[in-house]
Amino acid sequence: MRKATISRKTTETEVSATVNLDGTGSYAIKTGVGFFDHMMEQLARHSLIDITLEAKGDLHIDDHHTVEDCGIALGQAIAEALGDRKGIRRYASCDLPMDETLTRVAIDVSGRPFLVFKCEYPRHKIGTFDTELVREWFQAFAMNAGITLHLETAYGLNAHHIAESSFKALARSLRDALEIDPRQPNRIPSTKGSLAG
Repeated sequence: MRKATISRKTTETEVSATVNLDGTGSYAIKTGVGFFDHMMEQLARHSLIDITLEAKGDLHIDDHHTVEDCGIALGQAIAEALGDRKGIRRYASCDLPMDETLTRVAIDVSGRPFLVFKCEYPRHKIGTFDTELVREWFQAFAMNAGITLHLETAYGLNAHHIAESSFKALARSLRDALEIDPRQPNRIPSTKGSLAG
């Protein structure tokens, strides 16, 4: 079973993340950051990864630590659930339109984390949520999941659409890359024989 739970506690946050990579996209998200909860729900629904994510953070300061630490914990949970990454498709990409916005994501579940993030926002806030935290989450997630992740918004005008298309494009890419390939379910998809990084 490709499942894992990660608990992370610091002086700034307390986070618990549980994933089932072979789920149906069900979710229970409660971080105290409304817009971010919405993005995590989109991630679960469109990746078909079951995600339970709970966080208590120093929101009296701002949302930064909570959002970043959720990325760390969720990335670690996915890495643990993947184990040796045997049988996965490994690579995937998605061009995702959302109204006037088009965002592209390409991933390699390689064990070698890297982030390329080319995305600009027309404003600094979506409600009370700082748009700069989108990159912070993607950075924390990619580094801890062991994923090479390239994200680029080709065009877009609405900050909400730009953020949401980013999470949905990642979700669709994860769905494809993490699925077991029926042609090689017991092989690691690398000539090295390892995706340990």
